[in-house]
Amino acid sequence: MGAIRPAVIKRVARELVEKYPDKFTADFNVNKELVAKYTNVQTKKVRNLLAGYVTRYYRNIHTNKPRREPEEQEEELNL
Repeated sequence: MGAIRPAVIKRVARELVEKYPDKFTADFNVNKELVAKYTNVQTKKVRNLLAGYVTRYYRNIHTNKPRREPEEQEEELNL
């Protein structure tokens, strides 16, 4: 199991993606530089945590498929 990110990292990362949706990409290195540009993060560790979560959050937003309704799932199981 992986480490759980602090809530403040998740909150700031979500705010950044919502504020600059056209700037961030699915590339960690690009996001790392953008996080440094748009925040006043002092440490490399926090910058990388933010960039990593921004990357993950961005990928989830842009690649998630719509959820199926529970009735559809039940019908498939009954077949």
